[in-house]
Amino acid sequence: MRTREVAVHSLQPAVVPPPSGQQEPVAPARFAAWLRELGYDFFAGVPCSLVSGLIAALDEDPEVPYYAETREDAALGLACGAFLAGKKPVVVMQNTGLGLCVNALTSMTLMYRTPCLLLVTWRGLGGNDAPETLIIGEIVGRLLDTMGIPFRVPEPATLLEDLRWAGEVQRREMLPAALLLRGGVTR
Repeated sequence: MRTREVAVHSLQPAVVPPPSGQQEPVAPARFAAWLRELGYDFFAGVPCSLVSGLIAALDEDPEVPYYAETREDAALGLACGAFLAGKKPVVVMQNTGLGLCVNALTSMTLMYRTPCLLLVTWRGLGGNDAPETLIIGEIVGRLLDTMGIPFRVPEPATLLEDLRWAGEVQRREMLPAALLLRGGVTR
């Protein structure tokens, strides 16, 4: 049985410290630049308003591809293929899309050890969102935990450190790593 590091266990909204509110969100161009500086060179995902600026910054960058997908599991499939072709991929999705990806993650990404960075927006956190996001908002940490996907919940001040951590997990464990992005981390 392989060992794994999980940064946060059985995460529930009540145990996550609230955002400080005093930190400025990371500018989308800065976030995109950090991703590039850390070697990420392939991007796919499904839109979410919490990271619309980041997606726009990635889409406008002529140096790296960003593939807009209609389904999160399709974006994950592209990322796995990109990894096999020597790329360092990122998949952007809502936590509701993470639920859609359970089979693709467990039967492809985890089984065949194809790491990618999962930027998962945390919709429904604290019951403040569209009704269809509320249940997944409560269980998203436990879902990642159950699948064995290491994750962190960054703040604007820790985002770069958390991106570095995710890259190290991917390199060392050959697993995907996830960052759960609350509203206010970026624009």
